[in-house]
Amino acid sequence: MEEIKQGWKKRGSLLLVAITIVIIYKLLDNFESVKQWIGTFLGILKPFLIGLLLSYILFMPCRKIESTYKKSKIKFISKKCRGLSVITTYIIFILIIIIVINCILPVLRESIVELFGNIPNYYNTIVSEYDNLPEESVLKSEVIKEKVSELKNIDINQIFNINGGKIIEYVKNIIDVFTGIFDVFVSIVVSVYILLQRTEIIRFLRRFTRAILSKQKYETFNKYFTNGNEVFFSFVTAQLLDAVVVGILTTLAMLVLNVKYAPLLGFTIGLFNLIPYIGAIVAVTICIIITLITGGIGKAIAMAIVVIILQQVDANIINPRILGSSLEISPLLVIFAVTIGGAYFGIIGMFLGVPIAVVIKEIVCDFVDNKNKIKDEEENKIET
Repeated sequence: MEEIKQGWKKRGSLLLVAITIVIIYKLLDNFESVKQWIGTFLGILKPFLIGLLLSYILFMPCRKIESTYKKSKIKFISKKCRGLSVITTYIIFILIIIIVINCILPVLRESIVELFGNIPNYYNTIVSEYDNLPEESVLKSEVIKEKVSELKNIDINQIFNINGGKIIEYVKNIIDVFTGIFDVFVSIVVSVYILLQRTEIIRFLRRFTRAILSKQKYETFNKYFTNGNEVFFSFVTAQLLDAVVVGILTTLAMLVLNVKYAPLLGFTIGLFNLIPYIGAIVAVTICIIITLITGGIGKAIAMAIVVIILQQVDANIINPRILGSSLEISPLLVIFAVTIGGAYFGIIGMFLGVPIAVVIKEIVCDFVDNKNKIKDEEENKIET
């Protein structure tokens, strides 16, 4: 009887494998149709996914505001702390968006349009200066001459022309999309409901996970999920706040130095500062090159010195105070995580590579510690 059962189990397993192979084959055979169907489905879910992301971003400030309201001596506020915290969070969030759209984006757009509009002139100036260099100059080597001749063949006026240039149109379209993305009503409604009912949602997810996993696996999953969530919240909020602080400080410093396109360059440094280590280096390099072209070598050196000092102040004072000790990770691992994340997932991967590396590091360290503990116990038993 037992052999018959084992035989049926084996046949059932083979049948399941065969069905799986057929399904995979059919999916690959109709890949374009499947891809189109998935794209349509994700398009339908897009407002809900945006709402989920928005609620995740606003969860931390909402929780802090709720804890403040909960301590209030006014009974109505303490009793309705959840709803009031969501309303307050969205009022602050909408005010920030209004300020960004009406005050910051127009300045950035004007700087971008002016910069790209002047690039043909800067290009011609650089080429002229290069042609006037003496033949014995280091910059007149064969390799550089070849690259410069290739650049001369590019129709720079066609690429960066204000009226006909495609890049300007792309920039304008990106900014227009950015300013309109927050008008998606469904996304806001979904995020509001998630924030209001987050306790019930989390409780259900915990019960569901507990139902499908054993107690030990559930506790392990719950531990890493909770720790990972805290790491992501801490990292994202800290990096965003740090980027804003660095962007404002560098913009003010450049305005004092009378650097051209100071708001745009300050915004660039703040934006790239979201990417640990590598972002700051790339941003400073870009800003030095632009300032060198637009203001000369003296202003570029002055700007570089001031920005590097501010970056050091941020790295050693501001960022550690904002981030705290929640991300204790070596610089080597940070660079590795940013490089791998960027190689596979672009800018988002570079940004999220660090918190993911922290969680993986914790899992690996726990695994190693547990294995060593088991080995130590076995060795102690043998000795005794």
